[in-house]
Amino acid sequence: MKATSQRVKAKNFRPLHGKPLFAWILDSLLAVEEIDEVVINTDARHILAENGLVDSDRVRIRDRKPELCGDTVSMNLILADDIAAVEAGTYLMTHATNPMLSTATIRAALDQYKNGVAAGTADSLFTVNKIQTRFYRADGSPVNHDPDNLIQTQDLEPWFEENSNLYIFSRDSFASTNARIGRKPLLYAMDKMEAIDIDTPEDWALAEAVASLRAHTA
Repeated sequence: MKATSQRVKAKNFRPLHGKPLFAWILDSLLAVEEIDEVVINTDARHILAENGLVDSDRVRIRDRKPELCGDTVSMNLILADDIAAVEAGTYLMTHATNPMLSTATIRAALDQYKNGVAAGTADSLFTVNKIQTRFYRADGSPVNHDPDNLIQTQDLEPWFEENSNLYIFSRDSFASTNARIGRKPLLYAMDKMEAIDIDTPEDWALAEAVASLRAHTA
């Protein structure tokens, strides 16, 4: 969780529909009983404290090392530092910029990961958006369909977009690739309304709209 951001100023701490952005995902994580501890890797401990968040029995705030700060540092390097410092059987990683990620989805993804590991068919899991639409290259040539045979988009081969909402892995799977996605990952498809990843002002506006809709339908 960074103190600064490039396109949406101080987004991690900006109020979204009544509470700081970071509080949305934190509340969802803490509601999952299977999660023993939430570790926040940050260069903004003082800002978190100003918002009432300090270390507790289930929240550990880790000060990000200076060499790991900056917009171009790979998240896998930050994760490697956390894994070295935090012993765990299973690691679940998400971002403060995923406010709509629900407790139900977190639980379901954990169950799917555990089942895959137990069956020996998976070593990690990441969330995706399932997309079935017509793609083109920059020169206008089709990528995944035949323009002379326009079948319904729902009948096209589905493609899967990594949506940066949730990653689950073990120490061993991380070591095998030096990344949060292992050698045998499961893809967990999410609902589009839940998969918002705030990176731009447009993303923020969409999150505000979804939060307002949820409040009115709750």
